[in-house]
Amino acid sequence: MAPHSDGPMAAPAPQPVGVPGWAAPADGGGVRENPPTPLWALAALGILSCAVLAAACWVAGHLHADPPLQMAARFLHLVALVLGLGSVLAVDWFALLWMLGRRPLPDVLRTACTLQIPIWLGLAGLVVTGLFLRPDLSSPLTLVKLGLVLAITLNGLYARWLGQRLDRCGDTSVPRPLRIQSGVAAVVSQLGWWGASLIGFLNGHS
Repeated sequence: MAPHSDGPMAAPAPQPVGVPGWAAPADGGGVRENPPTPLWALAALGILSCAVLAAACWVAGHLHADPPLQMAARFLHLVALVLGLGSVLAVDWFALLWMLGRRPLPDVLRTACTLQIPIWLGLAGLVVTGLFLRPDLSSPLTLVKLGLVLAITLNGLYARWLGQRLDRCGDTSVPRPLRIQSGVAAVVSQLGWWGASLIGFLNGHS
């Protein structure tokens, strides 16, 4: 979300690749024995994410910050956006190079592992600072933005699961379906981040 955004979140996520939660590749390039996160656990995290987003919207609708606090929140909101989106772009760029055969898969996994903390910190910062920006929850654009935030979050959980499956491939070739799923997750991530940022910018100048 742009620095003058009015919503509680701007997202967000994540990405085949631009997401947090990927483990570093196995030492020596071998195939990992640890199974991916169970689907029931991913579903539980998805439900929890929906609940957190709903709670944040409720708090934002009842929180009235004074102008100095809003100004500070806008600045920190921009910092969180730069941190989160910048980290996502870095990971997705490495992922694109991997898909084009210009980088090995372990490079992507190491980059994603290294940047997972900045990505999640950026997302958390966007949510927290957005609470003080007086979002107009009756605005269709704001509702679309919140939908993008949720999509990015759920996509991030899914991408984490994909990353675990990629890590298990080791030095073997990655199956085509897994490559396609990773590419789709990356596209969803980028559309969500940039879409939410654009809507935040438009809302801040309307």
